[in-house]
Amino acid sequence: MPWQRPDGRLPHQLRPIHFECDFTRFATASVLAHAGETKVLCTISLAPGVPKFLIGSNQGWLTAEYRMLPGATPQRQAREYLKLSGRTQEIQRLIGRSLRAALDLELLGERTITVDADVLQADAGTRTTAITGSYVALALAIDKLIQQGEIMRSPIRYPVAAVSVGLIEGEIFLDLNYIEDVTADLDFNIVMTGNLDLIEIQGTAESGSFTRDQLNQIIEMAQTGIQDLLILQQEALKLRSSSL
Repeated sequence: MPWQRPDGRLPHQLRPIHFECDFTRFATASVLAHAGETKVLCTISLAPGVPKFLIGSNQGWLTAEYRMLPGATPQRQAREYLKLSGRTQEIQRLIGRSLRAALDLELLGERTITVDADVLQADAGTRTTAITGSYVALALAIDKLIQQGEIMRSPIRYPVAAVSVGLIEGEIFLDLNYIEDVTADLDFNIVMTGNLDLIEIQGTAESGSFTRDQLNQIIEMAQTGIQDLLILQQEALKLRSSSL
């Protein structure tokens, strides 16, 4: 019998996606990103100056931090202080790479953007939700810089979004939840631009291997989901602009 999704979705359907803009008060920009039961708080902070290796380069920088809060999972997650786990380091570097790809850093000027992605509740897809939600927060922060006269035009070259894809019992599924994630034979995280160019593909065969044809199908499935995510991002930004 074919795999039945726990929440009844079709293979190509995303979980319910929602972005709550201006979720916190003091950050330059903030978004609470919902992907089904996964909830990630994405905040943007701005500071003058750049890392030492960029001083005098007349360009800016973007860096990211990612954390899983203790109560995000059924069993408490220990806080990470001085020593970060390999998983945490990998995810925050992925977030940083993905969002830097969206920017013309020269137009940003010598300032640093820090993206903080804090997982409030995890039901798989935390890294992809963090990237997709952080782009919305980044766009809000850039709009604020323009309105304040700090920069003349937006350094954002294109939107960025990410989604997971998995292979379960020979069938490809989009945007896995936790039950699907731990069951999947293949697990991919794919990041694309608004032009549907690839930024990053992370893929692992949890058991066995996969074919080139399956890889192509996985990328096509991801593209379908990312097209929907790009529309939802723009709708959230337009709704926020109309409410000001």
